[in-house]
Amino acid sequence: MMKKPCLLVVDDHPTNLKLVSDLLEFEDYEVLRAVDAETAQEMIRLTVPDLVLMDLALPGMDGLTLTRLLKADPATRHIIIVALTAYAMKGDEAKAREAGCDGYITKPIDTRSICAQVAGYLKKGQTAHSPQTL
Repeated sequence: MMKKPCLLVVDDHPTNLKLVSDLLEFEDYEVLRAVDAETAQEMIRLTVPDLVLMDLALPGMDGLTLTRLLKADPATRHIIIVALTAYAMKGDEAKAREAGCDGYITKPIDTRSICAQVAGYLKKGQTAHSPQTL
């Protein structure tokens, strides 16, 4: 039996954090939650997730800074990071990708498609990062 993917949702807005986490848990993902970048870093040190849904506008260290730190570290470089943001202006997605985000989902989230989007990023990430196993 395959282990279920572990996801970390980082969002300082309690309603968004709960909504996204609940939707993903309903789809049988293991979901960790963090309200800021510092908490997210602590959680990642304890349990390295398969994918992080990263709010970019966080108190203290922002999501782009945390993404750069994670992508610069060989121990966490492989984690799939998807920006989850209300920033939907021209150029914002490019900034997120330059910081190292593997994907980009805008808020308000589409509750009908977020799980499929996450599954797609996980699938892409597995084929990109995993050595072929027999």
